[in-house]
This record gives sequence, C-alpha cells and structure tokens, in this order.
Amino acid sequence: MGRAIMDDVDFQLAGPVGSRRIVVAMSGGVDSSVVAALAARTGAETIGVTLQLYDHGEAIGRAGACCAGRDIRDARAVCDRLGIAHYVFDHESRFRETVVDRFADEYLAGRTPIPCVQCNTGPKFTDLLQMARELGADCLATGHYVRRVVGPQGAELHRGADPARDQSYFLFGTTQEQLDFLRFPLGPLPKARVRELAADMGLAVAGKPDSQDICFVPDGDYAGLVKKLRPDADTAGDIVDLGGRKLGEHRGIIHFTVGQRRGLEIGGTAEPLYVVRLDAETKRVVVGPRAALAVAAARLTDLNRLGPLDGPLTAKVRSMAKPVPARMIGERLVFDMPEYGVAPGQAAVLYAGDRVLGGGWIAETEAALAAA
Repeated sequence: MGRAIMDDVDFQLAGPVGSRRIVVAMSGGVDSSVVAALAARTGAETIGVTLQLYDHGEAIGRAGACCAGRDIRDARAVCDRLGIAHYVFDHESRFRETVVDRFADEYLAGRTPIPCVQCNTGPKFTDLLQMARELGADCLATGHYVRRVVGPQGAELHRGADPARDQSYFLFGTTQEQLDFLRFPLGPLPKARVRELAADMGLAVAGKPDSQDICFVPDGDYAGLVKKLRPDADTAGDIVDLGGRKLGEHRGIIHFTVGQRRGLEIGGTAEPLYVVRLDAETKRVVVGPRAALAVAAARLTDLNRLGPLDGPLTAKVRSMAKPVPARMIGERLVFDMPEYGVAPGQAAVLYAGDRVLGGGWIAETEAALAAA
C-alpha cells in the first residue's frame, strides 16, 4: 500500500511505534476490517476484538445481523490474513438486556427507540473500552464514520467528512473519557475509498454489503419482534382526534410511530391525518392534520455534554434529518422554527458546525400550535 494512502489516516498515538498496542472493534464488515489493516500497517501490535451479540447457531446465514455467525468468521479470516490476534467475547445476554429488551419496552411505552445509540454507548463502547484497557491498549479503534479532532480543551467529536456516511448522530452519548481513548481512522474518508483500500489490501470483505441499521430486525418487522418478545403487546385501542373524538380502532400501538400516515384506515376526513401522539396508558393513537406535528420545543433527559451549550447551535432529531437552528434553555431544546418529526424516545443531537456538542433523549415535546 502506497504512502499516500497511509497519509489519510492517523491513530494519534504517542511513543515509539514498536511499543504501541491498538485494539480494533471488529464486526466482520469492510469498515472495521480496513481499520484493523491500517492499524497493523503502522507497526503497532494490533488485536481484533469481536462481541458476539446473537446466538451463533441461529445467526449463521442470517443477512444483516452483525457480530454473529458469518460475520465472526469474516473477522477471524481478516485477522488471520493480517497476522494479528482475534478474540471473541460472548455478549448475547448483555446485548439483549441493554438493547433488544429496551427496544421492545420503548415501543410498548409509545416511544420511538433508537437501538443503535444504546448499542454504541453500551456494549460496543463501554464494554469494549474496558476490554481494550485490560489488554493494555493505547486506544480502541473503530470503523465509525466520525472524526476525532484534538482541540484546545482536548479531544472533540466531529462529523465524518463524507455526509452520506456520517454516524455522529449515533455517537452523541460518547463521554469525554471514552473519546480520549477512542480512534476513528475512517472519519476523513469516503466509503468508496474504504472499499478501494480493502481491495488493495486483498481483504475478502471488500465487496461485502453494509449491515442494516437495526441489525436484530433484518426484515424490518419491528412490531413482529416486539410481539415475539412481549406477547401481550398487541392490545387493541381507539384512534381519536385531537379533541378525543373516536375515529376508529387499531390493533396495537406498536404498529404506529409519530408522524405516520399510512395504516390508519380512516376515510372521509377533510385533510390527511397523521399520528400525532401515542398514549400507552389509554392505548390511544391520537391523530391530527400535519400542522399538529409541528414542535416548538422538546424536553431532553440524560443530557451528555461534549462542548458548550450556551451559544448558537443546531439540532438533529432524526438520523437522516438536517440539523436546524435551536438553543438550549435548561433541559429544553427550543427550535428557532417549528420542527416536524420530533417524537419521544428519539435522540436530539447538538452541533456547532461540524462539532458534536452532545445530546440527549427526547422525553416530551411542546406543540407549536399550543405555543403560538
């Protein structure tokens, strides 16, 4: 591999190369495999670590399920080719408790969960960081598309250079202590370049498809998974308008999310209706016109701070949404203009330009109509 390629990455480690040790979080995909290869090319001792998150037998041949079955075999094969050690740790029970069970419970509570955040800030970072430190590593490197920038006050988290691959939304819960130890060598690179690197280095995973966002729901049937985990989840209830008038019935709030239009099966209305609110206690699905989805502010909980929140900032309330101007007033995130698609259970991630200032979980929203 040419020197120009190596200049694209920097593990930001001090001390002689021969005395360094890098632990790489390996899922079996192309991104983490390239990180392992780049780490090994530095001359540092490199160790690949994979968390097994699913039952190995059930996961073999299962498309879209990272960290199990074929993916573990792929990670091991890459490590064998690179001549580095590879360890697999069984984290199935912890993954189920901290990610999968919470996903089901959030849906039952009428919220919109984001399990990828819990996974990254739980098993993938908390547990892997501890393992890396126990292995005497100088850092833990991952294949996430974010950038770690050393600023005047220490390490900062920034968006990935490739807007189409930026994963900063899912890493807002990274603590300062974790950020000091983490490295993200792919942050400056576009995905196409990473695949080129994999091919240049002869890695068999160079053309492997990306894993799905929610790896434990490969078919996209969220309600089906919740019903399997919580058999009493399919409780019917009423569909009501903003004034509480019954418009129809539903077969379980787990089939709906805020902002949803399809599946209501209500006709004869003057304008299209959307899910405005889910009331888990009464089993009601509250619907209204699109204007009712406009949100003026949201109350955040479990706020993680990675930078100052007292100045101008932008907020992102969905992974695919554009950041919008806002400000923090205490625990309230106040939007400069009404924002749509804001739902309890989602994350609100705060930025100053490309820098991630932190974020929190949306506990409640304040309707723009009520605030007007």
